Amino acid sequence: MDKQQLSKEILKLVGGEENIDQVTHCMTRLRFNLNDNKKADKATLKNTPGVMGVMENGGQFQVIIGNDVPVVYNALVSNMSKAPTGEGASTGTKKKRNPVSALFDFIAGMFTPILPAITGAGMIKGIVAILVALGWMSDSSSTYIILSAIGDGAFYFLPIILAVSAAKKLGSNMFIGAALGAGIMHPTITALLANGDSSFAGIKVVAATYSSTVIPIVIAIWIASYVEKAVDRITHASLKLIVVPTVTLLIMVPLTLIAIGPLGSIIGNGLSGGISWLFDNMSIVASILIGGTMSLLIITGMHYALTPIVIGSITSLGYDFIIPLMFVANWAQAGGALGVGFRAKNLQSKSLAFSTGLTAIMGITEPAMYGVNMKYKKPFIAALLGGAIGGAFMGIFHVKAYVITGLVGLPGVAAFISPAISTLILAIVGGLIAMAAAALITYILGIKEEDAPAAAPAAPVADNSTSSAPAAVVEAPSTVKAAQIFSPMDGEVKSLSEVPDPAFSEEIMGKGFAIQPAGSRAVSPVNGTVFSLSKSGHAIGLVSDEGAEMLIHIGIDTVKLKGQFFTPKVQAGAKVTVGDVLMEFDREEIEKAGYNTITPVIITNMHQYSTIESAGRTTIKEKELIYTAKA
Repeated sequence: MDKQQLSKEILKLVGGEENIDQVTHCMTRLRFNLNDNKKADKATLKNTPGVMGVMENGGQFQVIIGNDVPVVYNALVSNMSKAPTGEGASTGTKKKRNPVSALFDFIAGMFTPILPAITGAGMIKGIVAILVALGWMSDSSSTYIILSAIGDGAFYFLPIILAVSAAKKLGSNMFIGAALGAGIMHPTITALLANGDSSFAGIKVVAATYSSTVIPIVIAIWIASYVEKAVDRITHASLKLIVVPTVTLLIMVPLTLIAIGPLGSIIGNGLSGGISWLFDNMSIVASILIGGTMSLLIITGMHYALTPIVIGSITSLGYDFIIPLMFVANWAQAGGALGVGFRAKNLQSKSLAFSTGLTAIMGITEPAMYGVNMKYKKPFIAALLGGAIGGAFMGIFHVKAYVITGLVGLPGVAAFISPAISTLILAIVGGLIAMAAAALITYILGIKEEDAPAAAPAAPVADNSTSSAPAAVVEAPSTVKAAQIFSPMDGEVKSLSEVPDPAFSEEIMGKGFAIQPAGSRAVSPVNGTVFSLSKSGHAIGLVSDEGAEMLIHIGIDTVKLKGQFFTPKVQAGAKVTVGDVLMEFDREEIEKAGYNTITPVIITNMHQYSTIESAGRTTIKEKELIYTAKA
C-alpha cells in the first residue's frame, strides 16, 4: 500500500477528520488526540499493511508506522481540510488529560523505575526461602540473617525509594522527597510512635507504622510537590536553595505524621484487608474473574493499579493472591500460542507460535499475546478461558505468593516458596492447567491462517518528500549481513522490557537493548548513513553498511520538548563511522522537565535477521559492543 493510500486508510479508521482534535508525529508514530477514542477502529488499524501497531497511552491514540512516519504524516495532512501547524500537527485546542489515564501513567511511571530494586530484593528472599526449605541453610545462622536483611532492605525502606521515584515523576526535587521519607522513618520517630500516640506543637500525632508502606508516602509526595512549587514561586532566586527545601520539609513531615500518614495507612490497610477478605470468602469466584481478565487488564494498562495493592499485601500481610493469578494468565497466553503452533500448517506460523509460547512461559507474554493470539482472535479467547480455569485451581487451593520476583513466569517461581514446598508445586500445577486448557481450547476451536495478517513490511527508509523530520534517500542493501552494534553512549544497559513505552518494551518497533545514559551525547553505533533525524532531535535513524536499520530514541515522550535541550551534530544523509557524534543533549535538564532519558537502541528490520546476541555488559562506554545481530 502506497503512503497516500495508507494515510487515507488511517484517516478513515481513526474516525475521520472530524474526530481528530490534534495530531502530531515523532520519529516512529502518529500521535492523535481524538475527540472520542471509541470511534477509532483499532482492530482494523492493527491489521492494516504498513501499520506496525496501535496503542493508547496517556490519553493519546498512537499509530506506529516506523521510520517512514514523516512521509505518512505529510500524506495524512494533505488529505485533511485543515492544515496543521508546528511540528507534527494541530487541528484544535489541547484537551485536558483524562484523570484515569493520568493516574495510570503516574502509577506506572512511579513503580517502573523501582522494579529492579524490589525485584532483586524479592529474588534474594525467594532464594533464601528455597535454601531453608531444602535444609541447606539454617534460619538461625548469621548468613541467613545477612541475606534476609539484603532481601528485606528494599521493602523496609520502600517509602524512601518510592519518595524518590514519585518526586521525579511529579517534577519535584527527588532528594527533598527522600528527606521527607527518611524523616517519617527515622528510628527516633519510629520508637516514639511505637509507644503510642504523641503530639507535635500540641497537635495529636496518631501512632502508625511507615516501614514497607506505599500509600502514605505517595500521598505525601503528591502534596509536597505542590508545596515545593508554591514556595519556589514566591522565593527570591538567591534564597531558593535554603528556603524551598527547609519550608517544604517543615510543612510536610509534621503534616504527614499528623494527618497524611494515618489516612494513607487506613487506605492501604483497607485495600489489603479488602483483598484478603475477598479471597478468604469468595476465593474461587475472585480467582476465576481476575485470572480470566488479567490479560485484558494488561492490554488496557489497568494492571498498573494492582501494583501498590500487591506490594501493600506482601509488606503488610506477608503474602499476595494476585501474583498467582498473573502467573496462570501468562501461562495461559503461552498455551494459546502453543495451541496455534500445534494447529497451524504454515511453517512460519508454527515457528512464530512455538517461539513466542516459550517466551511467554518465561513471563514475557507480549510477543505471544500481540503477535499470535490476538491476531488469530480465537487463541486469545482460549487464553482468557485458560486463565480463568487456572485461576479456579489457584482459588480452590488458596495459592499465595510471598515475594515479588519480577517476571511472573518460570524464572519467578521462587515467589511461591513458603516454609513448605507445597505452595510452589501447587502454583506450577495451576500454571500447567491454565496452559493446557488454553492450548486444548485453541486446538479445538481451530484457526483460519488467512485471518492472521501478513507481517507488516519493514518500514522503508524515508523518501525525499518534504517532512518535518529531515530525511535522506538511502539505498539499503537488498541482503543483510551480521552486524555488530556498538554503544552510542555511556550508561547502564537495560532490557527493552524496562522501557516504559509498550512500543519498545513489547518489541513492536524492533529488537535491541536500551541504555540509561550517564552522559549527554549520542555517537554512531555503526558504520553507515544517517537517513533520518527528527526535527525535535530526540530520535535518529541510521542504516549500517551491513544493512541493519537502526533507531536511537533518546528518552520517552521527549518529542514533546520540541527540540529543547537537543543539539544535532549531523544532518540526514551524512556518512558516519562508529563513534562519530550524532547528537548532544542536556540530560539533566530533560530529567528536570520530568522525562525519562532511557534510550532504546534497536534494529527495526528484524524480519531480515534471525536473532540478536547480547555482549553481556551491564554498564557500558561509548563504542563498546552492546549486541550483535545475526543474519
